Parts: sequence; C-alpha cells; structure tokens
Amino acid sequence: MRIAVVYGGDKSAEGAVINQTINTRTWKSYQAVAEDISESLKRLGGQQVHLLAEDMSLARKLSDLGIDLVWLNTGGVQGYNPMSHASAMLEMVGIPYVGHDPLTASTLDNKHSFKRDLLALGLPTPLFMSWHPGRSDAAAHETRRFKSIFGDYGGPFVVKPVSGRASQHVHVVDEPEDLKATIDEVYDVTHNHVLIEKFMSGREFCIAVCGHVIAKQGQLERCDSPFVFGAVERVLEPDEMIFTSMDVRPITVDRIRALDPVEDAVVARQLEDLATEVFAELGLETLVRLDVRSDEDGKMYVLEANPKPDLKAPKGEKTSLVCASLANYGMSYDDLILSLLADRIDLLFSQRRGAVAHLASLLK
Repeated sequence: MRIAVVYGGDKSAEGAVINQTINTRTWKSYQAVAEDISESLKRLGGQQVHLLAEDMSLARKLSDLGIDLVWLNTGGVQGYNPMSHASAMLEMVGIPYVGHDPLTASTLDNKHSFKRDLLALGLPTPLFMSWHPGRSDAAAHETRRFKSIFGDYGGPFVVKPVSGRASQHVHVVDEPEDLKATIDEVYDVTHNHVLIEKFMSGREFCIAVCGHVIAKQGQLERCDSPFVFGAVERVLEPDEMIFTSMDVRPITVDRIRALDPVEDAVVARQLEDLATEVFAELGLETLVRLDVRSDEDGKMYVLEANPKPDLKAPKGEKTSLVCASLANYGMSYDDLILSLLADRIDLLFSQRRGAVAHLASLLK
C-alpha cells in the first residue's frame, strides 16, 4: 500500500496557491510531526511512504505516485475552515484517508459550532457566545443575547478565536466592560468569529479518544467501546489562569501530570465517561483530544475538541499531551500509529466498502 503523510503547505511557496489570502486559523506546517508519523509507518513495515505538502499541487502528486491512502497531519494552508480543505479534496478525487471527514473537521475546529452540538446533546460545556465585530457596531456585553446567556455572571471571561491552535490569542478578561478591546484584538488577527466563554476556576485536564481497534506490542485487538487514553492534568503555574501556548512554552514532562489510578480514580472515570460520550454522540471516527476544565465544585466541562492532536514522538523531555502516558497502557508510539491506521482501515472496509475497492484489490 502506497501511503502519503500530508502536512500543511506554505502559501508563500512558489506554486502553492493561486492567490495568497488570510489565515483564520494560525498556520503551522506540522511537518516535523508528519516526519515522525512517516518514520513510524516505515518501522511498521511500510515500504512506500511519501511525505507531501498540502497545496494546490497535491492532487496531481497523489495521482503521479499512485497513492492508495493518505494520512492527514495538516491544519490547512489558508482561508476559512482550512482544517476541512484536504479531506474535502480527497473525497472529491476518491482517495481514502486517516482523518476526519470535512464536516466533522470543520465542526470540531470551530469551537462555537462544536459547543452548540454539545449543548444540543446535553453535554457539559461552559456558558459561551460567539461575536463577530465586523457585523455589528454594538459591544457584545451590552446586547440582550449576552445578558440572556451570562445572566448575573460578571467575569472573568475567556476570549479566544473560534478556530485556533496551541492556545494562541487566548485571553482572560476580568470585567464585561473590558471585553470589546480584547475581542477586537482577536478579530484583527483572525478575521473570524470570536468566542466569549465563562472562566472555569478548577483543574484542567486533557484526554484522548479514538476508535475500537488498537495495537499493543504490535498485536491488534478490538475494544468493546472507543479507546480512551492519555488522561493528564495540565500543571498551571501560580501566575497562570490558563495554559500558556506551547509555542511560548513547549510541553515538557513537568508541565503535565499523569493521573494516579488510585488517588485520581474518580476524576479519571469522569473524564473517560465524558470522552466516550462525546465520541459516540458526535459520531466521531478517529482520534480527538478533549480539553476539559472543572469548576470550583469539581464538575467537569468540555472546553474544546482538538481534531488534529499533536502526535509528536516523545523525545527526551519533550512530548505531546496525547503520547505522554502511552506506556501506562502497554503501548509505544508505534503502537498508537498502528492503532489509528488499523482502525481506519477497519472502518473503511466495514462501513465504506464502495470507497475502497482499490484497497481491496491489494489483498488479492
């Protein structure tokens, strides 16, 4: 099987795009992580693994190389809803992929859309509203909508892009009257809706969840429910109200704490149940990482779901939130990559046979 691992193309590179436009989502190539995934696939036995950039030449390169399957490790190139662009193109040209379908990718990456789905499903998420300064001269906090959502709550608030990465451009605002300046600041960077959210004052956690087929020590097995793993607590410094962007402070082992199976048993179970419910109720099909925060009473609230969690291979003190505690599950980095690949192939053959006839021919 010929596999391409795709990372985000650079819009400034020659031949990448026709016209350069805005980035509503802060751009990053993710090439280094794509290289980690590619090397893992080779260690697992992949004999034809290619590394390609997402840009307007991608379809031609996939055709020239005869690619059978794509692993999406890209956040897009430019424009609106860039997380969905590569998967939409692959759907059009008929190449299966490891990653979320276009609608799911957009929903997960747009926090206001994702949180509306959570509300509709009765899943806990902090009070929120989205605001677009370009479509109103009013101040958000003076509107009837703001008052109907937040009621007597007077702050603090978290202001963030609806689509973003690595906790960039995320601010804590103490008073409603101070929201406008921060909202305008975020909008000036993203040219998109801005999310206003009630600040949760409790502990912050991350947990990952993926499909039913996993690998341990190279051996595949099928779980009865989605595989939930990697529950960690984000360690906040005394001066941190929210987690500092990984682009400012890289994620190291001292910035996260694996949950203790005894002391944190209740918390771990709450997180696992929440992740399982989100995965099932939203009809997810591959890996996401949930960011969760508790209130002062310990109740858990889903902040967001990362549709492309960092799959950086652990090296020295540097790791990723998803991979930090793999050893606790008897798994290696290569086991995780094999799990995601095998689960996707299983889903394609069991639920989307009409889309993978060319893969079936490889079995003969």
